[in-house]
Amino acid sequence: MTGLSVLVASFMVFGAVLARDMLVQTALDTFSDTPRATSVVVSSSGKGLSPDELAAIRGTPGVAEAAGRLETTQQIGSIQRSNLTLVADPGAGPLSKVRLVSGTYPASPGQIALDRRTAGHLAIDVGARLTLGNGERPTEMVVTGVVEGPVESEKRAYATDRVVATLLDDPEPYERVDIRAVSEQQRAQLINDLDSVLGVNPEMFVDVTPGEVVRNKEARESAAEIDKVFTLIAMFVAVSVGAAALVATSTFRIVFAQRMRQLALLRTLGAQRGQLVRALAAEGAVVGLVAGTLGVLAAYGAGYAAPAIAGATGITVSAPGVPITAAFAVVIGAALTTVAAVLAPAYSAARVAPLQALRSSNTMTAERRIGPLRLVLGLLLVVWSIGAAAYPVAGLPGAGEPDYDTDGALLSLVLSGSATFGALIALGPAIVGPVLAAVSWPLRKLSHAGRLAVSSVGGTPHRAAGVSVVVALGVTLVVGTVVGTACLQSYVDEKLAARAPADLVVATEGQPFASGIVDRLTADRALTGVTPFRAASLKIGQSNSQAVDLDVSALPESRRVTAAEGTLAGLSPGEAVLGRSAAEDLQVRVGDHTTLRSAGGEVPVTVKAILQESGPLSSDAILVPGDLDKLGTSSFMMLANASAPGADGQAGAKAAIRNVVGASGEVEIGDLADLRDKANSEVSGMAAVALGLLGLTVLIAVVGVGTTAILSVLERTTEVGLLRALGMGRGGLRTMITTEAGLYGTIGAALGVLLGVPYAWLATAVLDLGAPLELPGGQLILVVAVLIAITAMSGFFATCRAARVSPVNALTTPD
Repeated sequence: MTGLSVLVASFMVFGAVLARDMLVQTALDTFSDTPRATSVVVSSSGKGLSPDELAAIRGTPGVAEAAGRLETTQQIGSIQRSNLTLVADPGAGPLSKVRLVSGTYPASPGQIALDRRTAGHLAIDVGARLTLGNGERPTEMVVTGVVEGPVESEKRAYATDRVVATLLDDPEPYERVDIRAVSEQQRAQLINDLDSVLGVNPEMFVDVTPGEVVRNKEARESAAEIDKVFTLIAMFVAVSVGAAALVATSTFRIVFAQRMRQLALLRTLGAQRGQLVRALAAEGAVVGLVAGTLGVLAAYGAGYAAPAIAGATGITVSAPGVPITAAFAVVIGAALTTVAAVLAPAYSAARVAPLQALRSSNTMTAERRIGPLRLVLGLLLVVWSIGAAAYPVAGLPGAGEPDYDTDGALLSLVLSGSATFGALIALGPAIVGPVLAAVSWPLRKLSHAGRLAVSSVGGTPHRAAGVSVVVALGVTLVVGTVVGTACLQSYVDEKLAARAPADLVVATEGQPFASGIVDRLTADRALTGVTPFRAASLKIGQSNSQAVDLDVSALPESRRVTAAEGTLAGLSPGEAVLGRSAAEDLQVRVGDHTTLRSAGGEVPVTVKAILQESGPLSSDAILVPGDLDKLGTSSFMMLANASAPGADGQAGAKAAIRNVVGASGEVEIGDLADLRDKANSEVSGMAAVALGLLGLTVLIAVVGVGTTAILSVLERTTEVGLLRALGMGRGGLRTMITTEAGLYGTIGAALGVLLGVPYAWLATAVLDLGAPLELPGGQLILVVAVLIAITAMSGFFATCRAARVSPVNALTTPD
């Protein structure tokens, strides 16, 4: 039991080592950007390759196939801020990275194939037309097929290298050329031939590299990115190892206390304190070696089972290697950690007086006070914590202060938090009593079992502090993550209100919607909030933007833009609402006069309000329809929401729009809900990963509570027997032990909430993102309730042990 927390920590540390190894191996096997069939890669330093050079490569003897690689990002017609990345790919054969799902692959200029996910997001089928590019060279493209390509975050389309090159003005458009040789035996000769063919231009520095070398380099770069992630993971693992050390210290303290008569007898027989300390430290080392070995073996088993489990779900994961050095390092580290954890209890136990051997009890009376040295250390840490927190508090940034030292402020917060937990460890026995009195008053009034549990926890403050501080550490980190995520989510929601004020946007370029389209969409039950509006191009400084005549009051309240200055109500002719960046570029405030200009005209306006960020669909100005006409309307749009929630509702809304406007090739459909879903999923994903890693610390804390409960029952066998003899049933014993375990969690949860919320708020303010301070009360209550329930359940084995105690045997057998 004393080694259980060390075993869990060893499992996590070596599991992280194996996970990193698995991801690197997976990158080597499957995540290279270069197809496995690539024999040679040709690239040019400082410039691209021209179509003539690509033709020369294809004409070189021994070249079976050559694929030019390039990509370009184009705006999708009038759907502002919606871009499409067009990627060159052969579409078939060993050098292709896509698979045709429906239709045909593009073969001529003006044709593209959409990625399957992109086609769904844009609600576009085979045969539809898209206008790509803005400015002087808009190009109409026909969607000839749908392909399954690599999973990417951006919207993607594919075509042959020749088709994609026509969209660029660059005479040397190809970033590189992937070549498949007729046979691998000819690769060396092919490299020499390509050097001869491409080396005729002295201004061109060509790099001809074997494909295997390029694939390995790409995989190594992926591994470097993986290492960055695991650097962060290592921080969480380090916290978990520290928690394991604290739990081990607490459990060893209990174990040594149970053996006080034995240790006193050794002192009576002449053993010196140093000999006892060395003996107890050696015992800790053995426990650490055994626990570390078992943790490493368990991690090996999980690591080799992971590929089979992932394969059953359709995910390819490579098996880990056999990092023997890392395994030995983890085992030795577990032994050293356990020895470090055992030293303080060993020194305390070695101070036992020889007369303790004559006492009937096998344990010592609980030490209620803390020593003067520990008290002074704790107070110094409190002062350090306050001082370290004072720096970022005193210098909290204003809106966008350029000289604010964010990194220094965050480091100061970390130091403050570390000092706070150091003080909590040092002063824990003195803090437990008041906190226990505050959280346990209902138990003292409800039942005898509750009063006995409170008395037992309060009677051993050092033990209660040792366990509760570990729980508090885990709860503080979890609460900080929950509060920080709530603040970030609120910030993201505010941003998305401007960028994506509806689920879908329907747009047509240069001409109004066909007669009856708006009415038919409004009447469709799959849609709600159909709101037509118009947009005009806008030139502010050197930036291209747009102005809209959208009535923001028609939007749902949760998706309305908000004003930082002025009011949005009652916009009149000659007035404008500006986005923050536009107001800064024009150097105007509310009430100032300015002129908005476009290629089609200009309009003088008075600034009625300035928004927190940008306007709907990232526009820079909101005008009344008459003023927008003076700028020259360039686009006609509609916003619409799905009437039903979830993916089915979105699919139904897209189908309804396609049924009405699908026959019109000039009409485009943009999926704004996808933008919101991606942003929200990124926030949720980060929170889930952080909570998962922090859950390891909570797991160790729960292990500590369970171990302490079991050892406490073993220590109090006579007390348990007496309670049974006095009439307490097994149910009452179970309630008492379970309540004790739950109280450890309650004390830790109370301390964790008191520390986690202010530190999370302070970190949010220090980051200066403009995120509001949020208090997710419901989520915090859930976290605390779940934690208390888990810690209470961790006493299950202790309750089973207590229920088996015979009153007669317990009263006739010394502790």
